Amino acid sequence: MRAPREIHRFNWNGLLLEVTYEPLWMPAHIMGEDVAHIEVRSIYPTAAPLPIAEAGYYSNTLPASTVTAAGGPVAYIDVMLAAEGGAP
Repeated sequence: MRAPREIHRFNWNGLLLEVTYEPLWMPAHIMGEDVAHIEVRSIYPTAAPLPIAEAGYYSNTLPASTVTAAGGPVAYIDVMLAAEGGAP
């Protein structure tokens, strides 16, 4: 059974971003650890370039523990954005 999908919106350097997070995209019995799915998109302005995605959309699967260790999906994306350039 999948965990409910979370949707978060936050302002990053003047852009409104939406983060969609599925913490149990693939359960642990398949790969030995829960695999999560995370997406981020620029929703205002639409498709504004991001340091992690030129088209304003990023999607990835990763260990759920990585997102938890970062402090949650918004904190994880915020760290990624800062590490890749910090400005749109």
